[in-house]
Amino acid sequence: MLQFLNGYRAPKGYTGAATLACLVGRRLLLVAVAMAFFAAAGQARAGIALTPCKTGGVECGTVDVPLDRSGATPGTIGLHVEVLPAAGTARGVMFLIAGGPGQGSAGSFDLGPGFNRDLMRFMFPNYTLVAFDNRGTGQSGLIDCPALQNTVKGTVEQFAALAATCAAIIGPRRVFYSTRDHADDIDAVRASLGVDKIGLYGVSYGTKLSLAYALGYPTHVERLALDSVVPVTLPDPFDRNVLQEMPSTLSNFCAGGICKAATKDFAGDVVKLANRIEAKPIQGKVIGTNGKAKTMSMNGEELLTMMVDADLGPGLAAEAPAAVHAALAGNVRPLLRIYDLDLVTSKFPSEDLSFGLNAATNCADGRFPWSPGTPPSARRAAIDSAVASLPAGALGPFGSWAAKMGTAYFCEQWPSPAGNTPLGPGPLPNVPMIALNGGFDLRTPVVNAVAVVNQFPQGKLLVVPGVGHSVTGADVSFCSQNYVRQWILGTLNAPDRAECANRVQPLSKVLGAFPRRPGRRTVAETLSSVGKTLREAEATFWFASDVFTARGLYGGKLVTSKDGRAFTLTRYSVAPGVLVTGKVTFIDIGPPSTFRGTLRISGSAALAGTLKIAKTGKVTGTLAGRRVSGRY
Repeated sequence: MLQFLNGYRAPKGYTGAATLACLVGRRLLLVAVAMAFFAAAGQARAGIALTPCKTGGVECGTVDVPLDRSGATPGTIGLHVEVLPAAGTARGVMFLIAGGPGQGSAGSFDLGPGFNRDLMRFMFPNYTLVAFDNRGTGQSGLIDCPALQNTVKGTVEQFAALAATCAAIIGPRRVFYSTRDHADDIDAVRASLGVDKIGLYGVSYGTKLSLAYALGYPTHVERLALDSVVPVTLPDPFDRNVLQEMPSTLSNFCAGGICKAATKDFAGDVVKLANRIEAKPIQGKVIGTNGKAKTMSMNGEELLTMMVDADLGPGLAAEAPAAVHAALAGNVRPLLRIYDLDLVTSKFPSEDLSFGLNAATNCADGRFPWSPGTPPSARRAAIDSAVASLPAGALGPFGSWAAKMGTAYFCEQWPSPAGNTPLGPGPLPNVPMIALNGGFDLRTPVVNAVAVVNQFPQGKLLVVPGVGHSVTGADVSFCSQNYVRQWILGTLNAPDRAECANRVQPLSKVLGAFPRRPGRRTVAETLSSVGKTLREAEATFWFASDVFTARGLYGGKLVTSKDGRAFTLTRYSVAPGVLVTGKVTFIDIGPPSTFRGTLRISGSAALAGTLKIAKTGKVTGTLAGRRVSGRY
């Protein structure tokens, strides 16, 4: 592949139509819009009073916008706005647009002193940074639907019922939370700040919202930077493109043989298992985070939903190849355990991600197989007819059941009107535009970015191999962040379609096969089992960023520290009869991430002793009184 001196290279050709997908924690939701005129855009009051609100010079204010810009329904919403003035001579104003839908941008980007602010200022030097919580999120009239917010597992029918209950909680106001409304709010904030042109940096759904703003207000757009791209020309109500791209994306994750100890064909394993367990779901016992045994089940759509989560979860990505392969061979316990961990860590407070707002926006926007005024009672027939009419291969290698991944089923019981809320007429402005996408992005695959970039004469694309969703927040190589900075400074020297020269390796090493009970109590077998246990524990450490407790596959527990830089194992067991106890400290993010610590080994199938692990992966110590060393 052609190399470039500046660290970028020409990528492989990407073909195919774009799709769009946004994850609401555990459910993959699609969003879509039709191309049409905006309703009349109400403006904010002239000017906004900004006052210091955080350390480091961040200023806050409130912009009051109409609930209904047509004026038919009275009421206003106060949008919480945060502004960080440029450091040095101002180059422009950059609006930071978070994803979801359901994340408030002010809360998500957190412009107070810290890593987030440093990263934004690095990528957008000398720009005034603006982030505000969208209507219905954060500090801007938060929508909270407790049952929907706290339910992590259920059928599509159950989630449709939860969405309908949420709609009742929101009430008649629910029709005013479409992407069109959010885009109008961006312009209201722009006008209140007295700025004529703005740059927009959107992440995930924030890219769709940024594009929607560009369609509605093209003369006010200076430039666009889109990370993990969501087009506005879709969505597909049955998530077809995500399903079509999933096998190749999973194969790309395993490039270079990183999954070879677990499976020869990760993508093939996922396809085979998903179709199999949709017909006959798997069930088994796992140890819950409270230490009690419980029965878990999984069907095909739940497996695929969990797989999509892997593009944001280094621990899940590290364990999934071995767990899926084991399940195909009849050992479902490892897979059900990581599914349980994924569900546990998929709960969010509404202040961080409002599933109620997510539902209101997605069910307003979606291009469904029914007209907006179709009553809920008539929609399942429309869904069934549409799915039955799909051509062979429309859902990739999966059966028709996989259509349940889309928002058509989720929004089936949402009160009318539902779907097809129009966006602005465009055309898109001919402005500088870049798109960033991860090669391991399952929810917004690279074809999304290709489709959007092709609509901009000045469009440029960077693919970061090995990175999943939300590129600049996950790219430890710093290739993408430097790309954005160079683009802003006008020094970017890369082809219009580029890849970072080096593939970013997984933060947590991909596990090999899950260990069995050692056949003999020998040094070699004990070291091997301990090494596999430690690798699995390191992957489990990456499942959550907050303090949490996980249980071993066969008992014991792992508890992360309050500062997030260590974890403690207590009789932690991944191999039956091998128990590991001790404290392990995170040293460096790598990749792969490295650790050090001291472990005590016990159990009926192990030689007892004490081992020390170094950041190099070397293990030294004693087992049964004998000095030992090795690597894991």
